[in-house]
Amino acid sequence: FLDEIGDVSPKTQMVLLRVLDERMITRVGGNRTISVDFRMIAATNRDLEAMVAEGTFREDLYYRLNVVTIRMPSLRERKEDIPLLTEHFLQRYLRAMSRTPLVFAPEAMDLLVRHDWPGNVRELQNAVERAVVICRGGRIEPTDLPFADAPAAGPGGRTLADAERVHVEG
Repeated sequence: FLDEIGDVSPKTQMVLLRVLDERMITRVGGNRTISVDFRMIAATNRDLEAMVAEGTFREDLYYRLNVVTIRMPSLRERKEDIPLLTEHFLQRYLRAMSRTPLVFAPEAMDLLVRHDWPGNVRELQNAVERAVVICRGGRIEPTDLPFADAPAAGPGGRTLADAERVHVEG
């Protein structure tokens, strides 16, 4: 899986094209080629067709990658997914931080659904993580969310800087 294929350098594009065509690689530090059998999935938020037209993405690589295209609408285009994704991230962070169960107040969930999500699902994930860190009761309130129209401090006046920050990779 290659994430953000639209951001790779021209040199990397050339290498990828060669690997796709020849199905051979040389390991870093190695001196012999190895035959590989694989399927590649690539993702990007860029318009690769426009990049091909601008000359910033190789046309031959574009056609090698563009066998099946799946367009994933942005989060703002599928607001109905927000409650389910929010619950998924909530459970993930509760486990990772060994927190007691929390629920989202209806007003907080409404704020999540109404938000425009310029950062897409990653922004939602970060908002839920922050809420779990900030929340000091059993219920996540709008003030626990990081949006400009909500106060920066959560219940009890605690801010993210006051709370213990837990970074979770996953």
